[in-house]
Amino acid sequence: MSGKGREALTMPLSELTVGSSSRLFSLDNLQRSLGIHFKDISLLQTALTHSSSINEQQTTACDNERLEFLGDSVIGLAVADLLYRRFSRQKEGELARMKSVLVSEPVLATIAEELGIPDALLLGRGEEANGGRKKRAIIADAFEAVLGALYLDQGFDNAKQLVERLIAHRISDFVVGSGKDYKTIIQEFTQKRGLSLPIYTLERTEGPDHARRFFVSCTIQNERFGPWEGKTRKEAEQNAARGVFRIFHERDSASARLLDHIAGIHMDPMPPEDLSVIH
Repeated sequence: MSGKGREALTMPLSELTVGSSSRLFSLDNLQRSLGIHFKDISLLQTALTHSSSINEQQTTACDNERLEFLGDSVIGLAVADLLYRRFSRQKEGELARMKSVLVSEPVLATIAEELGIPDALLLGRGEEANGGRKKRAIIADAFEAVLGALYLDQGFDNAKQLVERLIAHRISDFVVGSGKDYKTIIQEFTQKRGLSLPIYTLERTEGPDHARRFFVSCTIQNERFGPWEGKTRKEAEQNAARGVFRIFHERDSASARLLDHIAGIHMDPMPPEDLSVIH
């Protein structure tokens, strides 16, 4: 991108440094979470600046909407490339379905929360008072903007590697093609591996009757996992099974392949050059 076009997307450094030792600390924390060091920190600052912040101030700074537009395409292409390489037997319609799940607002907002993006957002006073820091749409949009900023700062390859690192291990978590629920999948998995059947234990409940929360753990082969939370005991048990699915999927490649088979996710082996970006 030309210097002129890039300037239209970014915040001047003078805007970044106003009142800002704590702001720079916040940006440093986020870069550590990302595992990325921006060459131009003002790009990251712009990516985290919600339009409500600009509207309330006399400033020449930019909001993150243009970077969000760019980042949406960066994430979409990175995920499409990942799915194309890993699912050579799946038809276009199934690939499109998986992509729509993986780039959906709930998934991107969850990733953003794990990275600490909500804490780094710049919001206007009104939006802050209205709970904007917890709004999933705002959080997901900011994550897209951060990827747009990274693309401008370091190019598509680095942006794609970050997307793969954050999303690849979630494919099995969010995309289950067999129609089976997670408890069924985990039960079949333990049977095929010769492990003890899963035992789901209600650890505790919290909250009043009208807003009760249930916490359930899962024990397999004397190993206890969890607990996980749900609005009902049934939901908490499914969340526990889903959590166990992810734990075993990341534990070793043999377990991952078996879980994918049971779940109806037909993935090809990752080529060696891709393994370095999957953590």
